[in-house]
Amino acid sequence: MVNIKEIDPESSRWAPFGVLLRRSRRAVGLTQKQLARRMGCHPSTVSVAETATKQVSRLFAEKADEVLGTHGSLTLMWLQASNSAGLAEGFAEFTKHEAQATEIRLFEIGAIPGLFQTRAYAEAELAGAVELGEVTAEQAEERLNYRMTRQKLLERASPPLIFVALDESALRWQLGGPSVMAEQLQYLEDLAHRMPNVLLQVVPFTMGVHRSFRSAVTLLTVGEGTQIGYTETLHRGFLERDRATVVTWRRRYDRLQVDAPPRVESLGMIGSIRKELAP
Repeated sequence: MVNIKEIDPESSRWAPFGVLLRRSRRAVGLTQKQLARRMGCHPSTVSVAETATKQVSRLFAEKADEVLGTHGSLTLMWLQASNSAGLAEGFAEFTKHEAQATEIRLFEIGAIPGLFQTRAYAEAELAGAVELGEVTAEQAEERLNYRMTRQKLLERASPPLIFVALDESALRWQLGGPSVMAEQLQYLEDLAHRMPNVLLQVVPFTMGVHRSFRSAVTLLTVGEGTQIGYTETLHRGFLERDRATVVTWRRRYDRLQVDAPPRVESLGMIGSIRKELAP
């Protein structure tokens, strides 16, 4: 019997990539040699990737995604591990859990969430970050690629159920100008109609003190019903695992969903704001 080295996904920076690669390979019934043959690489490359003993290339991750049908998950994890995009501390760990989540509840203020951004909107946001000196042009390009790859979780065979509560400010901030913003709002409408697992509500300014949160918050359901919270400051992200805190956030989110206008009314509001941007 061959001894197969199993690795702890928390043991190193590249361990989560190796664990996901092995699980994905086994899920489709391939040996390391068979996967290597289909990818056009040496079996030892697959072995070192799965055991996290050596960093593999981004091209390897992209090819593995193609062969294994993992919809960009391996590329996303490669980007997380390399962090060439200069991601905020805590964010890479969050997106690792996000990629495995069965349910996502998010509240966003000020900007459209990265999961639902058009390329033009994302480019405008990142161009602003470069202009302000917050990131380099190279990091902005990597962040754009990372963001677009991250969106592929919406294309999974069993995508997560996503509740989206957007503060009205996210719809009013004309990032990139009227045409870019109009395209972004149209994309939100189309997405909500096309994907029944995306349940979108707008939190209007008129809700006043009934808006439950003062900053962006995300709640993830992972594993056997485990819930994790995530929020950010200007410079870093925080993954919240404390059960009492997460339960409080969940109750506030439930209240927000009850108080906010329903889906149909919310989509009507997005359409009205989009029409205001028409030339």
